[in-house]
Amino acid sequence: MKSARPAKKWDRNRSPVGWYVATYIERFEFEGEDKKNPRRRCRAWESMILVKASTPERAYRRALRHVAGSEDPSWTNGRGERGRLIFEGLTELVPVYDPLEDGSEICWTDHQNFSVQRIKGMIKKKEELSVFRP
Repeated sequence: MKSARPAKKWDRNRSPVGWYVATYIERFEFEGEDKKNPRRRCRAWESMILVKASTPERAYRRALRHVAGSEDPSWTNGRGERGRLIFEGLTELVPVYDPLEDGSEICWTDHQNFSVQRIKGMIKKKEELSVFRP
């Protein structure tokens, strides 16, 4: 007679395949800006990376290691203005649920209480997608 073992409990915060998507933000700061003014305008980039880890805590630490060193202390834009690229931090860390292969879902967003019009308005034509813009 087989002993009945309880089924393994699913944890939505833990990746069953050992991968996480980390989203982080960096911004550019020009020399001479009023650094005391948190309302000043800047250019920022939000990027996503894949992180291999066995737990959310390890994924968090690995994501920080991957991107915290991305700061560039001396950078010049196309107009010759000097400044620096600053890593601000993580904006999201989510588990990947499917094994990675062509077509695997790696992350999703739950849009609740949106109108059909708003959803349709989110759709872009091919040439509007980032990968096709110069």
